Amino acid sequence: MDERVSLAIIGGGPAGLAAAAAARERGVEDIVVFERDTRLGGILNQCIHNGFGLHTFKEELTGPEYAGRYIEKVRQLGICCETGSMALSISPDREITVVSREKGLRVVRADAIVLAMGCRERPRGALNIPGTRPQGIYTAGTAQKLVNCMGIIPGREVVILGSGDIGLIMARRMTLEGAHVQVVAELMPYSGGLKRNIVQCLDDFGIPLKLSHTVVDIRGRRRLEGVTIAQVDRTGAPIPGTGIDYPCDTLLLSCGLIPENELSLTAGVALNGATNGPLVDDRLQTSVPGIFACGNALHVHDLVDFVSEEAGRAGTHAAEYILNGGHGAGPCVRVMPGEGIRYTVPTTVHLGDGDDQVRLRFRVRDVYKGRAIRVTSGGEAVLLKKRRIMVPSEMEDVAIDRRRIVDGDLRVEIVEVEP
Repeated sequence: MDERVSLAIIGGGPAGLAAAAAARERGVEDIVVFERDTRLGGILNQCIHNGFGLHTFKEELTGPEYAGRYIEKVRQLGICCETGSMALSISPDREITVVSREKGLRVVRADAIVLAMGCRERPRGALNIPGTRPQGIYTAGTAQKLVNCMGIIPGREVVILGSGDIGLIMARRMTLEGAHVQVVAELMPYSGGLKRNIVQCLDDFGIPLKLSHTVVDIRGRRRLEGVTIAQVDRTGAPIPGTGIDYPCDTLLLSCGLIPENELSLTAGVALNGATNGPLVDDRLQTSVPGIFACGNALHVHDLVDFVSEEAGRAGTHAAEYILNGGHGAGPCVRVMPGEGIRYTVPTTVHLGDGDDQVRLRFRVRDVYKGRAIRVTSGGEAVLLKKRRIMVPSEMEDVAIDRRRIVDGDLRVEIVEVEP
């Protein structure tokens, strides 16, 4: 059974819902959101802690409350949302193969598609941790779902590897549930989470954070019995003689997130090796015309508020593509990450005479204090913004007047501040 829609959105989390709402408000009527879970909201449904919505709604909400605002919005706008529907593949000409219990296997043809599949956690197999393979090793997100959604405590003596935000939040959550979190070990010399989470989730509960440390051994046959944590050098190699044994029954892994882009590859979308997400222009359009990307499927964000804002722009540009019969190619310039910059989103920007601003988001490679962000266009400086401190765990965001962008690469870099 073949169907046709104007706009198909893959993913019913915060990104997909925000994109759908923005497209409907822009004038697209025929929209469908495909969500593989049985309910909308995505990962926010298991994030019962507060701290969401300060930018978007100017108030502090829990994850389910934040998701609920957008779920109610798409319902009020009359947008079709198919839960329990999994997209299996996307062709380059925007044909989506979808399967669900209610409608079986079918092909949906879309005039435009927004990719909003979110991201997944990096598992133990991708970390190359030596040792046995007992029970008791979980990703932090899996443990979060067990505790918050199913009422199951994974263990009582806990070690956490990785200081990403989910790991930090689970250190607090496990403590509140009566478990003993012995230590959080981080391979890098800086934390992978937000500063506020370090303070509220570790410092406030007396949980130690060991930077430049990693797990070098796992012990146990049926159930985890303990791990060994050692200090690492600048190359990440363990330093002999620094290992400390921690008896424990649970190891939580919070070692990074990876954008979900298996569907993007079936569509022929080009990916960015630095982010594992699609390469996009300033309209958030991928290398395949009519296919847009946003949220954690594009690059991993630190705040869901930024996900919603970006997804709103993706929905708006997808609507413009549909209503205008496609975007003209137009001249573009590349956005190049310079000194101290790991990646930028977007990677290309259209030249034009409009008075709108181009927003660049990026992450730095290291911790920088008292430096500045410099953006040059064709070799000429168009922005210089001082920052007291920049860290890899927090995304940077700058806006540039499009009229100042000329033919030639747009370059973003970290520079010393003139005295």
